[in-house]
Amino acid sequence: MRETSEKCVEFLQQLIRTESLPGREAEIADLVADEMRRLGFDEVSRDAAGNLIGVYKGQGKAPAMMFNTHLDHVDVGDPAAWPHPPYEAEVTQDRIWGRGAVDIKGPLAAQVHAVGGMISDKVRPPGDIYVTAVVQEETGGLGARHLVTHLAPPLVVVGEPSKCEVKRGHRGRSELILHVQGKSVHASIPEQAINPLEIVSRFVLGLGRLELQSDKELGRGTVAPTLIRTDQTSPNVTPGEVWLTCDCRTIPQETGTDVCEKLLALAELCLVEGASAQVLPSVGEQISYTGMNLQIPAEHPAFLVPSDHPAVQSAISVLKDAIGLEKPSDVWRFATDGGHFAKAGLTVIGFGPGDDKLAHTVEESIGIAELDKALAGNRALALKWPWFVRNRTISRSVS
Repeated sequence: MRETSEKCVEFLQQLIRTESLPGREAEIADLVADEMRRLGFDEVSRDAAGNLIGVYKGQGKAPAMMFNTHLDHVDVGDPAAWPHPPYEAEVTQDRIWGRGAVDIKGPLAAQVHAVGGMISDKVRPPGDIYVTAVVQEETGGLGARHLVTHLAPPLVVVGEPSKCEVKRGHRGRSELILHVQGKSVHASIPEQAINPLEIVSRFVLGLGRLELQSDKELGRGTVAPTLIRTDQTSPNVTPGEVWLTCDCRTIPQETGTDVCEKLLALAELCLVEGASAQVLPSVGEQISYTGMNLQIPAEHPAFLVPSDHPAVQSAISVLKDAIGLEKPSDVWRFATDGGHFAKAGLTVIGFGPGDDKLAHTVEESIGIAELDKALAGNRALALKWPWFVRNRTISRSVS
């Protein structure tokens, strides 16, 4: 295990030193593929989107499972603002620093090397193990959306940072655009305008009164206005059109479509004669590094697995024995590709090293001890979780 841990740290440093912004993951994909081959995975391939897929074949005695992370990371911003250079992977006080250390290269390294350690020890899991690293999670999930069209093992571990605790869901995210059309005039005669900014201002004030559904575990859905633009570039002209972006956090009981209808109803209450409004999902073109081109709605579905589900209870039991897990399962506060997998009918839990509060910040770093714990936890999940899930599911159905 000691050698596995050291190799995992070295691999993570290589990953951090390899910039992999969304749509530019080719170099890091090659790096991950080479590492999987070096470790002895039975199969290593990439699909049309550029997702990496490593396979370690099992004994055929339990369902297949998939470990999943992504290859891309968010921008570093101003490198001078970082206490440690974002792409140098410095090790200070037993922590590895840099962009992606937590989100998501630390968890990626821990998944790849947990399976690599099993291969080195010649230990075959009860079922086939897939280790996947997908593209463009940070910009809408092109990779995950494509992956589920051709790979759908029944059990999935999403490696987003969880402090090595079990997560079983999160709110979704839908990006909706309010488009208001009015009448543009010279700014010196505003009384002759139908200024859509005035309508949008009433709309924003009305958001606080919007009745959104709530979940006892995930909390209440929310809508936050974030970006605004008009059809004008001149400050002495009232706009004729305004577009307002709304970040909507959803729960399984209330989809982005449901929220869209509520926002439209609110917008119509804010209109004046001669103005009109639409609320539509934000859809953008995403092109992967392999050239796959998709029109993708800016939406991550919500998902929630019940706390008493066999998959959750089995994971807790396995991790309690393997790493001394003490806390019950919980939910993430942010969206992941897990929503796409759950929407495809797969059973999804979350388990990964690192503190998610450090993700997307200049303080991003991960402890080597956390990586060690994730290596042990991932190995235990690969060897025992599918078997336990199968047995608990059979027991539940029999009873």
